[in-house]
Amino acid sequence: MNPQINAIDFNERPFIAIWEVTQACDLACVHCRASAQPDRHPMELSTAEGKRLIDQIAGWKVPVFVLTGGDPIKRPDLFELIGHARSAGVRVSLTPSATPLLTREIVVRLKEAGLARLAVSMDGASAETHDAFRGMSGSFARTLDAVRWANEIGLPVQINTTFSRRNIGEIDAIVALMESLKITLWSVFFLVPTGRGKLDDLLDADEFEQVFAKIYSLSKNAIFDIKTTEAQHYRRFLLQQRVAERRAGAGIHAAQEKAENNIGRAPRGLNDGKGFVFISHTGEVFPSGFLPLSAGNIRQQELSGLYRESALFRSLRDTSKLEGKCGACEFKEICGGSRARAFALTGNPNAEEPCCSYVPKGYILLPPSVRRASTLHVLQGA
Repeated sequence: MNPQINAIDFNERPFIAIWEVTQACDLACVHCRASAQPDRHPMELSTAEGKRLIDQIAGWKVPVFVLTGGDPIKRPDLFELIGHARSAGVRVSLTPSATPLLTREIVVRLKEAGLARLAVSMDGASAETHDAFRGMSGSFARTLDAVRWANEIGLPVQINTTFSRRNIGEIDAIVALMESLKITLWSVFFLVPTGRGKLDDLLDADEFEQVFAKIYSLSKNAIFDIKTTEAQHYRRFLLQQRVAERRAGAGIHAAQEKAENNIGRAPRGLNDGKGFVFISHTGEVFPSGFLPLSAGNIRQQELSGLYRESALFRSLRDTSKLEGKCGACEFKEICGGSRARAFALTGNPNAEEPCCSYVPKGYILLPPSVRRASTLHVLQGA
């Protein structure tokens, strides 16, 4: 159990804040939530505005702060921003794109500026799969180079992997690859069909469970931590496994304890807008990068006020507003389902998680034809 999470009141401040410093990127990833473009937007937050945002993060004492994109390396003031964060006492993680811009010199400069963790994406166990995902030849090799360079200079490395139909067949090989690398965290993302992400690439509920089983098994012995993103129902899976193991007489040994502590990283139910806030390149404040509903802009209001007081964020933190299976679920306080995925498929952020196979106790499940018709009705814009 992560003590930092338990010490935070999610109604008052988030555990994670992510700032999309730019949407400029030379990749064209098939799952990109931002549909990133090669050039920077003229209305990006300025250096001064970025520093003011960082000062708010510092004063708010947000434990995890991530600079993402697009490709953050596209911003010429990136090192200045990282240095400012270090001076303000904010630990910064960065998610650069594996393009020719990401060189060993850049990785060294990032560490010298004060970067605390480098997070790179690995969406396949082979160059063929990963490079097709990223839309650029050579991205797989550059990612491995970045990991090696960071290892050489003592910069902690995180790997981000997004699972979809495009790479689910390589899951065993991807797990093996993670085990072969020197990393501190494997962050396992599950596709939300927004931006360039396609509905046809979304895993179904049973496939989610299959991935859960793989990462749970890995978590028992891995030397790195594992967390999930947009798979809040992994917490339910984890508790079910723990109960099953106890009933089987396995007890909770060191390996199980490690799995409980490392997976999910938020036993109190971190979710979109609930312990999580996302600031766009133009200052718009969202519950997550995958849920395109804005609470306002930091150019007009303080970030803390938008997080605490906006109707959108307050509603998302209120589990009594959850509908369908999620509303009836005994795990809703620790899970709550992906609000981003619910919105992407239904237009309703309070709808039930569409990729969860669990049926709450006593819940009467609607026939598949009725449930499918309801979803398609919204998707067609009716």
